[in-house]
Amino acid sequence: MDHWKLADIPWKKFESGKVDPDLLRLVKAASVVEQNGGDYTQYLCRVFEGDAEFQQAAKLWGAEEVQHGQALGRWAELADPGFDYKAACARFSAGYRVPLRPEGSVRGSRAGELIARCMVETGTSSYYTALGDAASEPVLKEICRHIAADELRHYKLFYTHLKRYLEIEQPRLWRRLLVAFGRIVESEDDELGFAYHAANEREDAVYYHSRAVHSYLRRAYAVYRRHHVERGMAMIFKAVGLKPNSRFESVAARLAWWAMRLRRFALDQGGLIPPRGYRAEKARIRPASRGTAIA
Repeated sequence: MDHWKLADIPWKKFESGKVDPDLLRLVKAASVVEQNGGDYTQYLCRVFEGDAEFQQAAKLWGAEEVQHGQALGRWAELADPGFDYKAACARFSAGYRVPLRPEGSVRGSRAGELIARCMVETGTSSYYTALGDAASEPVLKEICRHIAADELRHYKLFYTHLKRYLEIEQPRLWRRLLVAFGRIVESEDDELGFAYHAANEREDAVYYHSRAVHSYLRRAYAVYRRHHVERGMAMIFKAVGLKPNSRFESVAARLAWWAMRLRRFALDQGGLIPPRGYRAEKARIRPASRGTAIA
């Protein structure tokens, strides 16, 4: 089956009156993050040097990720005629670049790298599903439907290769859990924060990491519902080698849902103005696979 194209999106059905301002901010941020697909492809091809099968799959994955950004960027320009997608991407790239290691995975092994990629695809699949469910604008719903389906397929792609490398490297369960947990807590890194800033703030605005991340997360958490978290938890359990659809997984999903609600409440109560003493920050560059939960 051929992959969808930008021309397949029903752009003429766009309804400006149904655009949610908070969702528009999230879409703008996601559109510039997705452009990093090309850099991550280079990184993965270096990590999996000699594995032609995986490298070919990674190149296709990267091209699809870039297309996600193009679709979201085009929609954002329809929703906000003052938004310039290419300019926002340039601003993002000028302040944040994915560092490409010459060799080896930042996760310590190829299996670890694939576990981390499964975590990312779990997050993005759940996120775009939630974003599409929250949207009223029909074109955005269609774009999110396509992207969410892609991200689920990408999860299956990385999981298939993960099974191959688990047989070769045989990492212990605690190591797989450690990699997964480490990738999850990276959701508040500078890639997301600076993307939100670059896509939504004035060109001369000062970048505050905490404010940008909080602005993003407060809106992102609002689109999730419990079933989105439960579905994501099942995918996480499968990737790390725990039994999905078990009592343990049900408890973990319940805890994750309440933790998300508490985090959102704390963000709502904390405000978005940097406290006295905050200083402007430069985007802190992270290792290559520490990308977004929506890349």
